[in-house]
Amino acid sequence: MKKLTFALLFLIPFTFTACSGTANETNSGNENIGAKEITDGQVNKLTADAFQKLVWDYKSNPKEWVFSGDQPVIIDFYADWCKPCRLVAPIMDELSKEYNGKVRIYKVNTDEQKELAGLFNINSIPAVLFIPKNGKPQMSVGAMQKEAYVEMIRNVLVVN
Repeated sequence: MKKLTFALLFLIPFTFTACSGTANETNSGNENIGAKEITDGQVNKLTADAFQKLVWDYKSNPKEWVFSGDQPVIIDFYADWCKPCRLVAPIMDELSKEYNGKVRIYKVNTDEQKELAGLFNINSIPAVLFIPKNGKPQMSVGAMQKEAYVEMIRNVLVVN
């Protein structure tokens, strides 16, 4: 019973962990990619321009959600200074490999892509947007365990 209690007390903080606010320091890490430079089976970093081409052209169609992708999408909104975001990143890397060919996973640095962060009212990160091929996107805020993301993929994206 003590082991179960300890495990629950240890895991619960990671389940609902999120950062809010901003920091002045940014580390660009991987370069942003354009629409033609997407690599399947890995997490790709998006710019606003690539987002408009690959996910939703919100400038041409600002009042209605029209998904332009060919596969369901997960977008991880993060910042380099956010510790919970760093916990989510390896999970997204694993999911991109496991769901290669079924789901595309992108990441958006909220410090660098303020327009996209504002478009989705991102006030707390990590925030993960699940976009099915058909239907409306759903947002999850806070770091979760991998199993919770898998459940969202099954229920929201309808992918096994």
